Amino acid sequence: MSIPYDPDADFVHVSVASPAGGYTVGNAAFFRYIVRLAELALPVSKADQEALDVLAAIPHAFDLDFAEEGLPLSGRGWRIVPARGEMDWPVLEATPQRLHSAFERARRILWQHAANFRVSAGEIAGIEDELDAVYGVIMRAEAAGFAVNISYTG
Repeated sequence: MSIPYDPDADFVHVSVASPAGGYTVGNAAFFRYIVRLAELALPVSKADQEALDVLAAIPHAFDLDFAEEGLPLSGRGWRIVPARGEMDWPVLEATPQRLHSAFERARRILWQHAANFRVSAGEIAGIEDELDAVYGVIMRAEAAGFAVNISYTG
């Protein structure tokens, strides 16, 4: 099993931010193998699926019609905040704990299936580096008592 190559994913940037700081992930493998992992419909536990659903709900910053796509707009510890005007964009707002848990579960699932996905060592190293930076944003937000916002462009 491998994830089909999507050339558009090469230009995707995932923005993770809170009033305590932010980070932009520019690694295509992070988007392909972490954010979109739910699209593979892997046999996972209910808790793992719930975590993957959080990441799958991350909205595209320029997709103002996401609410019409039939995807959930909220769940335990997260919600989609719609754009408030033309100069705004939708974001997934989550508690730091919920977002950290979702990324950790996706990471574990990726490691379990990396050989099946044909993930290269370079891609894994890049994903690990990006996760470390994202965890830093999440930890600063948690320490300051803020939620974390996340969306992507590309």
